[in-house]
Amino acid sequence: MQIESLHIKNYKVFKDTKIAHLSRLCVFLGVNGSGKTTLFDVIGFLYDALEKNITTAIARRGGAKEVWTRNTSPDKEPIAFEIKFRNPKAFGGRSPLITYSIEILFSDGKAVVQKEILKYRRGNRGKLWHFLDFEQGEGRAAINEEDYVKEDTEVQREDYKLDSADILAIKGLGQFKRFRVINDFRKMIERWHVSNFSIDAARSVSETGMDEHLNISGSNLAQVTKHMHEHHRSDFDEILKKLPQRIPGISEVEAVDTIEGRIVLKFKDKNFQESFIGKFVSDGTLKMFAYMMLLYDPDPHPLLCIEEPENFLHIDLLDELAEEIREYAEKGGQVFVSTHSPDFVNALRIDELFFLIKDKGKTTIKAASNDPETVDLYNNGNRLGWLWRNNYIKGAKLDK
Repeated sequence: MQIESLHIKNYKVFKDTKIAHLSRLCVFLGVNGSGKTTLFDVIGFLYDALEKNITTAIARRGGAKEVWTRNTSPDKEPIAFEIKFRNPKAFGGRSPLITYSIEILFSDGKAVVQKEILKYRRGNRGKLWHFLDFEQGEGRAAINEEDYVKEDTEVQREDYKLDSADILAIKGLGQFKRFRVINDFRKMIERWHVSNFSIDAARSVSETGMDEHLNISGSNLAQVTKHMHEHHRSDFDEILKKLPQRIPGISEVEAVDTIEGRIVLKFKDKNFQESFIGKFVSDGTLKMFAYMMLLYDPDPHPLLCIEEPENFLHIDLLDELAEEIREYAEKGGQVFVSTHSPDFVNALRIDELFFLIKDKGKTTIKAASNDPETVDLYNNGNRLGWLWRNNYIKGAKLDK
């Protein structure tokens, strides 16, 4: 999956923001309060709305007053998201351009999905097929998906009604295999992942067991390590090969069951004979190992969001971490990263960098590749983090 553009309207600090030409690795920088966390929360909002409903997603964020942009009327000006992306697995690898759009209103304590559309384009300029077209809980869905690949075939639709107007149609219809296109998109959103790693959570002594995927905080790091070691040994061995390079001084990591029925991580330092438990290793060692477990997941997330990966890491490791993240993205997923670190930004290509500009309480997002002065300076050998640190990138202020 690769999101090519994202359009956000009336959601918190984003009054009307469009980001185009998104690459597989997209790094967003900006001052505190500019909206980096809010950008990732768009992903979280859609995930919550799909898991439950729109009403729940709004309530989890403090209600309509906290979700809608300031000085915006929730009953008249809808929150709107439009995502354009490609799915290389769709229709035998044809990878058509897909557009998903949704508009949400809130009135008299009720949330309503005003509009929801899922449409595919045939080729670069082909006719759009509306596989799903709903308003306020009622609409139509395509019933002849198999004809999409046939030239000049018209879409056939049937009418459907959801149980409530605050339920996403991709949830209601996406549970049925007959709507394969909608079902695939629903599964894709369900596998979007935001990583906000917590050192304290990762150090916690966990219950015995195994987990397939690292969770948001990293509190199940030991269980994921054990699962990787036992069920995906080749991937785990690849991590072990890179440990001396990525984590200086560490030669081995293992997950061990204790006699109390719990599990701990043990790191072996090449300078010592005995292993020592994860509780006593440095914050940077634990975090770098966790990121490697996340990035070598045998079943990678179609969209992975990582918040401020530079925290607790030595600046010399940031180039290598950026390369690991880029390799993950190039395997077929997509990664969004938020950062405050010029050293991490130094490792980026110009098409991977985006910066948030907040003015009078509203935020816009600009691609570095669309700024002629930044492009010229980058092409003349200047690293992007250095340009940012020295205020050569207009509008992208650096936190003091």
